[in-house]
Amino acid sequence: MHALLGLDFMPFLAQEASATYLRYITGGGVVGYVIVGLSVIAVALGLAQLVHVRAASLAPSSLMDDINTMASQGQFGRALERLKLADADCFAGRVLRAGLKRASQGPLGPLEARSAMEDAGGEESMQLEQRLDWLAAIANIATLLGLLGTVQGMIGAFETVASSAVNDSGYYQRLAENISIALITTFQGLCVAIPCIALHTFLRTRLTRIVALVGDECDRVVAELERHAAKGRGGRA
Repeated sequence: MHALLGLDFMPFLAQEASATYLRYITGGGVVGYVIVGLSVIAVALGLAQLVHVRAASLAPSSLMDDINTMASQGQFGRALERLKLADADCFAGRVLRAGLKRASQGPLGPLEARSAMEDAGGEESMQLEQRLDWLAAIANIATLLGLLGTVQGMIGAFETVASSAVNDSGYYQRLAENISIALITTFQGLCVAIPCIALHTFLRTRLTRIVALVGDECDRVVAELERHAAKGRGGRA
């Protein structure tokens, strides 16, 4: 009954599948091992960026709520002190701190605060994007290494054809091994490049949304600075 259902073949099929997967990892030669090494780096970097590039990490809602409340009450000095705390050492905190610090020091207040926030935001977002660009670099390098392995394998195949006789006992084996290297390295390169490109695109989109969120928060803080500055001028008049 087991034989009729094909259950007796299941361990054999599982063993064959394992051998095939192992061949995909080890069958690419030196170039293949480099691609496998890149895949390990890509996984580590991707996981780290998935954890880091989040609104909860770059722009915590508790921090944004605190600054909103203090700014609406005109407590900009207190807001600046709040931004010096450890939990405010993040993308949003550094951008807002730069603006409020400039506003407290400069005679033009809100105008200087906006300029400082734009400068700090541009610098901070550039650093975040540069970290993400490593994923795109790994994708490009993996693709090129896969192409390099393909060329290497095809050169070996043609050398086998040129230097061996068809009736040589090892002719077809050497030919197949070189063609296998060519195809496996291409496969490995694409297996690394495609997820890296997808993850890079996803994280860049997420980062764009976070930067826009922080930009809106900066606009609200600057608007409160302008409102309280105007109120102060009206009171003195």
